[in-house]
Amino acid sequence: MKRSVVYVAIAFAAFSFASCSSTGVKEGSKWDRTSISSSSKKTLQVRTTAYTHTESDHIAYSNKTAIGTRLKYYSGVRSAAADWSKYPVGTRFQIEGQPGVTYEIDDYGSALVGKDTIDLYKPSRAKMNAWGARDVRIKVLKWGSYERSKNILKDRTKFSHVRKMYEAIKDKA
Repeated sequence: MKRSVVYVAIAFAAFSFASCSSTGVKEGSKWDRTSISSSSKKTLQVRTTAYTHTESDHIAYSNKTAIGTRLKYYSGVRSAAADWSKYPVGTRFQIEGQPGVTYEIDDYGSALVGKDTIDLYKPSRAKMNAWGARDVRIKVLKWGSYERSKNILKDRTKFSHVRKMYEAIKDKA
């Protein structure tokens, strides 16, 4: 198990380094999503988990996202949560091997802050448990907006996880 994690990390590092020239980032510098134009499509290896609206930490929010809309699953675009300083609100992506299924970052969670993990919304505990945690390749179709993320978060900074995201993106917006 540990060996496969090392292989994934090496593959991701090699992918990130190899992609620097196509994104305009100087060779050897840290790759940064802000350097990629919003129309650029990018394939990334990410850790995914799943959540549902009936989990104890989500019950207070019912079936609402952090942007105030209903969690989406059966529509053309499904809801997903992430650290908005890494994947800003509005980011749209597809998981390789799931053609026709598009996800949009419209939610966040305290456990996601500081991590490269994306939490996929599932409408039931059974679907959530069936997904579990998986490392997948995603194709970013459209990067979201750091400015919009910052504007949504600015009045919520009394919560430490929100404050961390806000501080991390305020210079990006």
